[in-house]
Amino acid sequence: MDPRSVVHCDPEILFGTPVFVGTRVPSQILFEFLAAGDSLETFLDAFPSVKREQAIAAIELAARALAEGAPRVGER
Repeated sequence: MDPRSVVHCDPEILFGTPVFVGTRVPSQILFEFLAAGDSLETFLDAFPSVKREQAIAAIELAARALAEGAPRVGER
């Protein structure tokens, strides 16, 4: 999925907070649900305007960003 169809920032929507495209749902809420031990299903039930594909893509994008930013063995 194209990252531009997952999350975007628009100063006209929640003062530029990153939200899922086509919604007013901040992407951070997905990670808060998961960190609290809630399932992806629970999040999707609470925010039906977010598509499953968007939520999964957001998780994958975050994982990729963390992996790319992680120090390599021997690096500081």
